[in-house]
Amino acid sequence: MATPVGVARLCRLAGRSVSSLSARHRRAVSLPARTCFISTTTGNNLQFRLDERTAHSSLDLFKKDTGVIYRMLGLDPSRVQDNPERFRDWAVVFADERIGSGRHYWEVTVKKSQEFRLGVAEVQMSREDCVGTNNCSWVFGYAQRKWFAMTNSKIVPVTLVGKPDRVGILLDYEAGLLVLVDIEKPRIIHALRAQFKGPLCPAFGIWDGELLTHSGLEEPEGLK
Repeated sequence: MATPVGVARLCRLAGRSVSSLSARHRRAVSLPARTCFISTTTGNNLQFRLDERTAHSSLDLFKKDTGVIYRMLGLDPSRVQDNPERFRDWAVVFADERIGSGRHYWEVTVKKSQEFRLGVAEVQMSREDCVGTNNCSWVFGYAQRKWFAMTNSKIVPVTLVGKPDRVGILLDYEAGLLVLVDIEKPRIIHALRAQFKGPLCPAFGIWDGELLTHSGLEEPEGLK
């Protein structure tokens, strides 16, 4: 039987752990108003790119901002534009689209990464938290050769044989479901249930290797 992976191990970056975040730092970020598409129907085929304004200084975007690669050294944080949307402590990046309703599907190709997270988070989530460590982000992750589902620092092992090169993510906003999809079958691997209360965006964390996102896709048949 798979055993839960330690939260401190899963949320580290340059020696920083969950326990090092004091309560006074866990606050929502105040973001400037900006025009942003809000998905409203299943037929929208949500399309997004990764938002450089949110990317930690150890992350580089590529392929027209649809991919992200982790650089062990990265940039000096003082050399990236200072703004309230950027993650300063965690190797996390958000997508540039908001989701307020509907059912949406995208896929992620994993290249040479042994530690990553895929999911969604509230747009206003604190940039001082890591995705999966609070009650406003929901992720599926991979670390120490194990898959897991995580929200609010609660980890649930996910049974999955091997590490596929590409997986699907299905979000049903009204149903309160975030689903990890085996695209080869296709089939549902694991589902997270939640009560989404505000605009969400696709969210990604990576601590080695690279991820490539694929949006604007039709949901595979047989998942409903």
